[in-house]
Amino acid sequence: MYNFIIFCYSCGVAIVSLFNEKVRKMWRGEREAVQTLKEKVDPQAQYVWFHAASLGEFEQGRPLMERLRRDHPEYKILLTFFSPSGYEVRKNYEGADIVCYLPLDTVGNARRFLRAVRPVMAFFIKYEFWYNYLHILKHRGVPVYSVSSIFRPNQVFFRWYGRQYGRVLKCFTRFFVQNEQSRELLATLGIHNVDVVGDTRFDRVLQIKEAAKDLPIIEQFISDNTSHSTLHTPQIFVAGSSWPPDEEIFLRYFNGRHPEWKLIIAPHVIDESHLQQINLHLKNRKVVRYTSVIGEFPSNISDLRNADVLVVDCFGLLSSIYRYATVCYVGGGFGVGIHNVVEAAVWGKPVFFGPNNQRFMEAQELKECGGGIEITSYDDFANSMNQFATDAQAVKTRGEAAAECVSRRSGATERIFSYLKL
Repeated sequence: MYNFIIFCYSCGVAIVSLFNEKVRKMWRGEREAVQTLKEKVDPQAQYVWFHAASLGEFEQGRPLMERLRRDHPEYKILLTFFSPSGYEVRKNYEGADIVCYLPLDTVGNARRFLRAVRPVMAFFIKYEFWYNYLHILKHRGVPVYSVSSIFRPNQVFFRWYGRQYGRVLKCFTRFFVQNEQSRELLATLGIHNVDVVGDTRFDRVLQIKEAAKDLPIIEQFISDNTSHSTLHTPQIFVAGSSWPPDEEIFLRYFNGRHPEWKLIIAPHVIDESHLQQINLHLKNRKVVRYTSVIGEFPSNISDLRNADVLVVDCFGLLSSIYRYATVCYVGGGFGVGIHNVVEAAVWGKPVFFGPNNQRFMEAQELKECGGGIEITSYDDFANSMNQFATDAQAVKTRGEAAAECVSRRSGATERIFSYLKL
């Protein structure tokens, strides 16, 4: 049944690729992956394979790759992606020797792929459970580790109709899971080769914080602005990875009001139609785009300082921008699910997010400790923002709680390497 579903999916991808550029990139990348390996693989080298579905999983695997690269240069690293949103951003990642797409999980693809690279060890990040690849790896005696994985009762493995597919879990040498519930659920399937180590994403955001660079354009934007009559040092609201439903809430609050706040908005989608939509919500605010000021900076410092809203219409800056916030908002919670709240929390900032956060353990912990604020409506957001505007101690207390939560959850990378004993 699994292979039939994969076949149908493959046919669907081929058809959709005729009309969708993103899907076309993925389809072509998967078809070219084996040839890429044949051209780039060093037959004398030992490869450790890391597979991440997309960019978020890559960030979870990155501390492991960089630790392996630093401590064990005798290994080469193969990094694969399933999604274009991961591959296109990290195809030139210098921490890996080869970066490519992972061909769809058919028996033939898995055999050709593994014949081309012959990894000595494999790491699958979070939710990656590819039936054919994993069975072939097990048959060949290759150690396979599941990293930062998390399991829930409603997943297919724990349903009566998914028990056959659940055999794929027997292919792993070791599970490094995020929480105790995951260990207990795996035990119901007779799987006990499990360690509760936490989420490597917390290690990654601490790395990002330590390596963060100053951003002169952001610093000038948030500088004292005497045109603001109510407050000469404005408070800063940073919205990261926002979607239209998020923006409808926080832009409504700020449009034409609360001049003591400056806004930095880094939307998840930065196409022109979305950027224009943001402008329409901010008719009573002076808006500038990040890319429009780069070329003239620093001659345009005055215009930058006098602006009320800075829209970051490029990628790669958000994790460092959070440091400049008074409070943060992480988008996605009114859609498929929130984005990376830990990137904001690590800086000791209170973090707003929408209601679709139940599947994200880090969000649950932030809510529990007080560092995260779930909102379900405009009124929720406005009430909390009004409190923060007048109570600096509340901002400080919630921010400290967020930072402490991240610090407490760090260390998963070290615990994994302690087990591996490389």
